[in-house]
Amino acid sequence: MPKTVGIGIQDFRKVIERDCFYIDKTLFLKEWWDSQDDVTLITRPRRFGKTLTVSMTEQFFSVRYKDSGWMFEQLAIWKEEKYRRLQGTYPVVTLSFARVKGSTFSLVREKICQILTDVYQRHTFLLDGDLLTDAEKAYFRLVTDKMEDAVAEIACNRLSEYLARYYGKKVILLLDEYDTPMQEAYVNGYWKEMAEFIQSMFTAAFKDNPYLERALLTGITRISKESVFSDLNHIKVITTTSKKYQTAFGFTEQEVFDALEAYGLADKKQEVKQWYDGFQFGDCASIYNPWSVINYLDEREFDDYWVNTSSNKLVEQLIGKSGADVKRIMEHLLNGESFQTKIDENIVYSDLSTDESAVFSLLLASGYLKVRDCFINSRAEKEYVLALTNREVTCMFRRMVRSWFAVCSSNYNDFIKALLAGDLEAMNAYINRVALATFSTFDTGRKPSQDAEPERFYHGFFLGLSVELSDRYTITSNRESGFGRYDVMFEPTDSFGNGIVIEFKVHAPSKEKSMEDTVSAALLQIIEKKYALKLEAKGIPKGRIRIYGFAFRGKEVKIGGGWLADFEGGI
Repeated sequence: MPKTVGIGIQDFRKVIERDCFYIDKTLFLKEWWDSQDDVTLITRPRRFGKTLTVSMTEQFFSVRYKDSGWMFEQLAIWKEEKYRRLQGTYPVVTLSFARVKGSTFSLVREKICQILTDVYQRHTFLLDGDLLTDAEKAYFRLVTDKMEDAVAEIACNRLSEYLARYYGKKVILLLDEYDTPMQEAYVNGYWKEMAEFIQSMFTAAFKDNPYLERALLTGITRISKESVFSDLNHIKVITTTSKKYQTAFGFTEQEVFDALEAYGLADKKQEVKQWYDGFQFGDCASIYNPWSVINYLDEREFDDYWVNTSSNKLVEQLIGKSGADVKRIMEHLLNGESFQTKIDENIVYSDLSTDESAVFSLLLASGYLKVRDCFINSRAEKEYVLALTNREVTCMFRRMVRSWFAVCSSNYNDFIKALLAGDLEAMNAYINRVALATFSTFDTGRKPSQDAEPERFYHGFFLGLSVELSDRYTITSNRESGFGRYDVMFEPTDSFGNGIVIEFKVHAPSKEKSMEDTVSAALLQIIEKKYALKLEAKGIPKGRIRIYGFAFRGKEVKIGGGWLADFEGGI
């Protein structure tokens, strides 16, 4: 009989005590220790077993668990005699920033200080006797959630010294989800203060610390070219492209298929692969999302379990406020296509609002994109071919796009109906309500919303149409047809549907007296450049092709158009 599937258990001891479903990853301990790296940072997407691995590492090495070797007796690491002797022999300090979230720097700083305080409280035995001097005991008592920066920044360093003195052995430091406060800082606008605070703490803990035996940090991203790691030039960074520890996080295909057979679900292998496969770590090209697989084993229903565990706030902000190019790429991705780009695994947060490749680097590191191919271009630069990871991630992005229009869902749906029916009066009424309600969603923040580029709005708006009408139309943008590139084309999926071509134009007062003139210019461009030729080549006659011109002036939108056949005599 298969073991009980425990959901959300991140304490290694609980997993073993309760005899829950567990795929043995204990050989990570050997690989990590044998590496001899002083400080290791491992980046993996969220819910990929980082916290459970940190818990396992603590409970294997920590003196607090010196009598708990039984937890490992049935696992692969216990076959290694050398490591049986290492179990429970080191002082270990473990911290987690997983819940360090907040809208202000002061709030997040206080949470970090509380974590440090809690760690100190677990070691109050150090205050007994004469191990510490009076001055050291006084410092120990200064560590509170209201402590000064100077106290907080050296807290890990000082505790390492005290523990090394007490046990006669250097300390192992473990920090889980180190980058959570940094992501919060970027999203909420206090990056500089947080980066300075974290840098001082990390330098004292991981570099200027003679009492450190080893350190292990985990996170989603590698933050680089920022102040956070500017002094830590000795850190060994393991990203998703590194070969080290490539099977230690996530489940391999063989592990998943073995589990499905054990739970009587062998006939679901291919569906599970479509939903939850697609991650690649190092040379291992078929890694499955462990959180989703475990939930599927428990529920026996396919769902987007992984993407429902987080608000995806940073991802939504970056894509929503990005320019037209990023939104066009999202269109291709949602249509099951791939795209080619350069990737820098060192996430530069200050570049996220201006550098398209930085956005996709973050999406790749976070697990939302997968690598289909990699090659060296003519300039000797590495380029990647990327696609959405799997069906689960695709569902998440579709839901995200729909959320952009949630504030005006009724008007948005009515606009779609009017668009398909050719009701220009209703289209104009609804589109302006939609634009008024959602324009700021696509504003970069560098300008007031009324001056934001309309292009950001209409490409976000178009993405929404792509999501809502994907079952009835193949919707594409910025593709070649006739003598140029159209803005948007709706190609019906059935042989009796109507085709649609849309051209967007920003009102130019120097060229057009009115918005109506701008609409006419857009329609004329569709006709003169023969954008509808692609639809006609598919057998759709001009009498079944609607053409629309969208004119933009700030938040104001004007739409005109009709059947292509009716414009044969001119605009």
